[in-house]
Amino acid sequence: MFLSLTSTAPAASDLGYLLHKHPGRHQVFDLPVGRAHVVYPEASDTRCTVALVLEIDPVDIVRSRRFGEHGPLAAYVNDRTYAAGSLLAVALGRVFGSAMRGSCAGHEDLAATPLPLTIHLPALPCDGDPGRVRALFEPLGWSVAAAQIPLDPTQPAWGDARLVDLTLTGTARLADALTQLYVLIPVLDGEKHYWVDASEADKLLRRGGAWLANHPEREWITRRYLAHRRDYVADALTRLATLDDSTDVAPPPPGEGSEPAQPLRRQRMDAVLAALHDVGAHRVVDLGCGEGALLRELLADNTFHEIVGADVSARALAGAERRLRLDQLPDRTRERLTLLQTSATYRDTRLTAYDAIVLMEVVEHIDPPRLAALEIAVFGQARPGAVIVTTPNREYNPRYAGLPPGAMRHPDHRFEWTRAEFRSWALPLAERHGYAVEFRPVGADDPQLGSPTQLALFRREAP
Repeated sequence: MFLSLTSTAPAASDLGYLLHKHPGRHQVFDLPVGRAHVVYPEASDTRCTVALVLEIDPVDIVRSRRFGEHGPLAAYVNDRTYAAGSLLAVALGRVFGSAMRGSCAGHEDLAATPLPLTIHLPALPCDGDPGRVRALFEPLGWSVAAAQIPLDPTQPAWGDARLVDLTLTGTARLADALTQLYVLIPVLDGEKHYWVDASEADKLLRRGGAWLANHPEREWITRRYLAHRRDYVADALTRLATLDDSTDVAPPPPGEGSEPAQPLRRQRMDAVLAALHDVGAHRVVDLGCGEGALLRELLADNTFHEIVGADVSARALAGAERRLRLDQLPDRTRERLTLLQTSATYRDTRLTAYDAIVLMEVVEHIDPPRLAALEIAVFGQARPGAVIVTTPNREYNPRYAGLPPGAMRHPDHRFEWTRAEFRSWALPLAERHGYAVEFRPVGADDPQLGSPTQLALFRREAP
């Protein structure tokens, strides 16, 4: 089983720093699935290639019954020792785990920089459909060359194998390239050598969330990665629906250089936390909390004495509880948090009289006719001291190179507002319910297009 990755960036041999593997050494790693070798066939300032070679013990595959092929000879006659699949994905995670996380102490700028890369997989399963390989990798920006492999070159009448010889070329951060391979290789193979449990959905979002949420084949990818386990698939798709392309770094306005910025999601949470501190909030509701990213930040700040995470999805709440590890938190920390199943468009007396309600990237997921119900539920019934709303700024979308003209950032968005449209919704609403409203940019502020995310801070005025 073989994979090679080539960089042609300036100082190409710096690839060794990113992979934490010295180009001058042949390194061997003993893994549960076999033995992995890391070698560099070439390493110069202009071109550097690393190869991962995985030796699989075919007898161990038979004895351990790692795969569930049908038929009496399937365990003995198969392509598992050389065809890329979940065995190779596990080796990638174990051998190149730090690189996959984007960790590179002392070379952080290099880890954040897209590199010109060529990836070669000489035997990749694709169920006899090279078009499927293109459908998975091309939306991620790769140029794909997939040549079908014959079963036997001397016997053309036998037809083609289920394998392709795949070459990917493109420009990407090394961490992104590795995580895409980690997810998509076993997806194309269609069968994993280990049992798929609930933690596999967490792994999928951890490795693929930044790009999978906007992938046109995300449902097919999710089903295959989670072995068609319906509950896990539904949970993962629900959680993916809370993500958008702004989980990655938003492109800066022209003239502001190419220094790596914080992910927009991080900037958005920082802006929300700053607004909560500005209004002196201690009792906070995260309405539409989803996977619990903001809840984690609120729990880490002792300023917030009482925290409510509310979402319409029971699966999302269960996922938040699992990812926050509530059962492992100290009692005093855990007692500060309550999780509630409710909707932003339903009146719920449990949400009344709080210092602040946060609607972070929520309103754009609501059908426009239901926004009136949200207004009544939040500003009329709950009437917190402050409301913080963040939503994408549609005017900034042309800065995203991979976003087609007129498209929205996420397929679950019902709309995306311009700055003027956001103001025309927020200002009359504030006046109707006795709030003053302040607008703040989130992310790099373009003089013409504004910021990628817009924030409205509503403060209830004294009667």
